[in-house]
Amino acid sequence: MNLLTFDSHAKLHESGAGIITGLVQTNPRAVLGLATGGTPVGIYEELVKDYRRGLTRFKDVTTFNLDEYVGLPEDHAESYRNYMNMHLFHHIDLPRTRAHIPDGNAADPEAECRRYDQLLEQAGQIDLQLLGLGHNGHIGFNEPDHALISGTHVVQLREETRRANARFFDSMEQVPTHALTMGVGTILKARMILLVVKGADKADIVHRALTGPITTDCPASLLQTHPHLVVLMDAEAGRLFA
Repeated sequence: MNLLTFDSHAKLHESGAGIITGLVQTNPRAVLGLATGGTPVGIYEELVKDYRRGLTRFKDVTTFNLDEYVGLPEDHAESYRNYMNMHLFHHIDLPRTRAHIPDGNAADPEAECRRYDQLLEQAGQIDLQLLGLGHNGHIGFNEPDHALISGTHVVQLREETRRANARFFDSMEQVPTHALTMGVGTILKARMILLVVKGADKADIVHRALTGPITTDCPASLLQTHPHLVVLMDAEAGRLFA
């Protein structure tokens, strides 16, 4: 485990993007696992800047997003497909056919989960998985539970997760109750995991996840078992590691 703390978000974003572009420059056909939410936006902005400078190309990269809400139209402002288009996909040369996101509007969500796992298997091992961290220790939408599902699955979102995401919607009632998410088993198979954590409100949970007991009650704690985990934190999130 490699823990890095930054005194500014700009430096954190540059470091995170640098790890990703370094991989893509070394391996133009890299398979990337991508995340959404507020945490990675600055990293995606740096990736776009790097692309516009002509330093990195993504035309042969394959990406797999962690999750998608169930029931939001693809063009909905808060769908994760729209998020990725807005923050990354529409600004680089990654072909849409290589940018995979679970279909939250599939007629048969369980079948969609199986399809997504088949795509992941066909692509081979994810080279780098980008993660944020939920306030209750969830990664992707893998919520705390007595057991965790290895593959892609349908999950009922906990109320605290819905409340945390309500800031992106007009009201709590508009926040979806279910999502499709990549399983913890798939996440842990990645060659490298890049966990990004920002804010004083994440200090307790990131410390618990990385130093406390390994338990499904805190899904992120399973990251302690990964042989190549890199954690990028701002000073507020990392204050308990000092």
